Amino acid sequence: MVFDAPPAPHSHSWMPSSPCGSGCIEPIDEVGTARMLTRLAGVAGLVLGFPVLTVATPKARREDMQRRYARAALRCLGMRLRVIDNRGADASAAGFADPGTPMMVVAGHIGWADVVALAAVQPVSFVARADMVEWPLLGKLAQLTRVIPIERARLRELPGVVGQVAQRLSAGNRIVVFPEGTTWCGRAYGSLRPAMFQAAVDTATPVQPVRLRYLDRDGMPCTVPGFVGDDTFADSAKRVLRSKGMTVEIVLEPREYPGTDRRDLARRCERAIRGADRSRHGVLDTEWIESGNTRVQDPSVTQQEPASTGATAW
Repeated sequence: MVFDAPPAPHSHSWMPSSPCGSGCIEPIDEVGTARMLTRLAGVAGLVLGFPVLTVATPKARREDMQRRYARAALRCLGMRLRVIDNRGADASAAGFADPGTPMMVVAGHIGWADVVALAAVQPVSFVARADMVEWPLLGKLAQLTRVIPIERARLRELPGVVGQVAQRLSAGNRIVVFPEGTTWCGRAYGSLRPAMFQAAVDTATPVQPVRLRYLDRDGMPCTVPGFVGDDTFADSAKRVLRSKGMTVEIVLEPREYPGTDRRDLARRCERAIRGADRSRHGVLDTEWIESGNTRVQDPSVTQQEPASTGATAW
């Protein structure tokens, strides 16, 4: 098992990267050490018991059990869950989609807690960094939820990952992708890269945009769960376990239908996810973004698409 999970090395010019770092993390109220250790023990107990309970639970009830488990894990992390459904007639009582209905779920990516929060809405599979299966606690969950691993540093592997996502969607699965390609602090953010949306286009699968954010006890955006800069999993986990009064808010926006152009689909989903948020000085197309006390340049605006190499561009 690996407890340190450093950022992937930046090995090619088109690899998604985030300028967010330790300066983006603003502290909130904290619990004591004893409470933090109690939370950690609770999460560990849930993860260790998950495989046994999954096998013992009839398939017809398994999704409900898994959702309850994820919600219990959020409580152990000290987080409340708030789900806001803006889908109107497209709403599903089951969560993202009715059982057996394929759905690509897209959200901005802040940290590892995103996985737990989205699973608390409805059990899903994820596209996630390949070394996540080696992480303590979360690694076992990653295997059980059939994570599709991606090596972000290896651009040539991207079309194969897109193909795996398309196969899962064709089989009626729900797949979560984080099209920014990396984590941001939650106040600043990057553009949604179009590559993964090709799987939805190829399979004519609807896309569920999700606006995900973390709030402190006063309802203000919170960057504590951000997994950014030089963070290791240990650093991030300790911050989250010590936090007090945090809420994870998940807003389900109206579904987007794929059409034939993955770039157009990515733009539509980005508009849905960002909503009225204008962290880039009020205009989504400018190159500067505000993140707490820091002001950084967004590389997704200034980079040019590379010449075609036979690989699918992010």
